Amino acid sequence: MTEPFSFRYEDDPDAPGWKRWELPASSLFNSFIGPVRVRVEEGVARVRWQAEERHANLRGHVHGGALLGFLDICLFAAARGLDVLESGPASTVDLTTHFLAGAPIEHVVEARVELTRETGRFLFLRGLVVQGEESVASFSALIRKPSRKPS
Repeated sequence: MTEPFSFRYEDDPDAPGWKRWELPASSLFNSFIGPVRVRVEEGVARVRWQAEERHANLRGHVHGGALLGFLDICLFAAARGLDVLESGPASTVDLTTHFLAGAPIEHVVEARVELTRETGRFLFLRGLVVQGEESVASFSALIRKPSRKPS
């Protein structure tokens, strides 16, 4: 990888009140999922994604693997929105997901993410994935923050 990779987190002109989180480098996995929108309300980060046909399974729902990819990306977008993580080389240590229902491809997917604990090295997150009023999945996650550079 020769080009520098950093996420964009900025006001979304197409969605007032929302931030756009995306990795402009099209050669990495994140570009397969695409950009997501982030908004924080009362300590909960709402992360929205519009899946495309390429993310579908044979039933016309979001493929479970694509949904997991979205969740992994939304953890970092949510942590950025909650102001506990900058863009950088953090890592997902654990992502436990329970699928509750299919997610029709034509509807926006939204993850509602909350920070349950923060330590010097880790972020503990949990949340619910919804489409409108329908619960699609629940999850909990552990992210390792980037190592601090020696001073």
